[in-house]
Amino acid sequence: MTLALRVPEELSARVPAEQRGPGLERDAVRLLVSRGTEVSHHAFRELPGLLRAGDLLVVNTSVTLAAAVDGRIGHARVVVHFSTRGDDGRWAVELRDPDGRGTTRARAGGPAGVEVRLPEGARLVLEEPLSARGERLWWARVSGPDVPGLLRRHGRPIRYSYTARDQPLSAYQTVFALPSPEGAGSAEMPSAARPFTARLVTELVSRGVQFAPVTLHTGVASAEAHEPPYPERFVVPEASARLVNAVRAGDGRVVAVGTTAVRALESAAGVDGVVRAAAGWTDLVVTPERGVRVVDGLLTGLHEPEASHLLMLEAVAGRAAVDRGYEEALRGRYLWHEFGDVHLVLPPDDAHPERC
Repeated sequence: MTLALRVPEELSARVPAEQRGPGLERDAVRLLVSRGTEVSHHAFRELPGLLRAGDLLVVNTSVTLAAAVDGRIGHARVVVHFSTRGDDGRWAVELRDPDGRGTTRARAGGPAGVEVRLPEGARLVLEEPLSARGERLWWARVSGPDVPGLLRRHGRPIRYSYTARDQPLSAYQTVFALPSPEGAGSAEMPSAARPFTARLVTELVSRGVQFAPVTLHTGVASAEAHEPPYPERFVVPEASARLVNAVRAGDGRVVAVGTTAVRALESAAGVDGVVRAAAGWTDLVVTPERGVRVVDGLLTGLHEPEASHLLMLEAVAGRAAVDRGYEEALRGRYLWHEFGDVHLVLPPDDAHPERC
């Protein structure tokens, strides 16, 4: 099973595509295409020719936050990763230790009552673990400046050790990102959409491919343990729900751009396969056992073999297709992670799934 394979360190994308050479843009990444167990290799710029008029791309409009802020516990330096704002005003946070190289390493969570000093005199106090599954993320109460403002003034994007250097926040925004009035957003970039450019979107639209926006604010992923996702805020607007249902009633394919778009869309789908406008929190984890109700295809980055995202990919494509795709990605030396190459999973050309 591909999930047991190890991704070589040299296949981690260390910088964004546009920084790898003169004249390059975000879309200068490779695109692996799986149709069942048939695999082909493309440039991402070829995407318009791989989709059909009437297909629908479902995109996540969540903006990426500068979610990492330096703090202190006593005399010790820590880095706070702000993950998710709760309905009661508290924030789910992860405390990390700086590693001296501009990134961080895991830190034991808690205990309750620990106080972290933040810039501008802000104080953060840990109150309780977010989940009984572990103590990596804690609910914390912040006093002092409002957190969105604090992040704008003192935050930076969350960076992991496989990247070469700090990047500006703009490098972590997708072309679909729309700031929300209340300052909500994603702790980590909805990275599957990163290779899209305005020019490519225009070409797709001119060829009859449609777009449906949804929103899902991603929390802080576990860089070490690959835990399943925690509950996250999402919105599926009425117009997008109607568009998805119309495409499914015709001959088009619903292709989610990223696992976040799958999670939002499937959270709004009934057992009858009809998508209805929805908003709130979702704790849905899409697995092969649960399956998908409305998504026909998926455009996604390449994730570590242990990541729970691969269970979702298997739910969309099937285990054999996932195995074959990842074997080819490793053999072809595709690049992994948020600045890396992407994988388009489509139904086999002769597949005509029964729809509700």
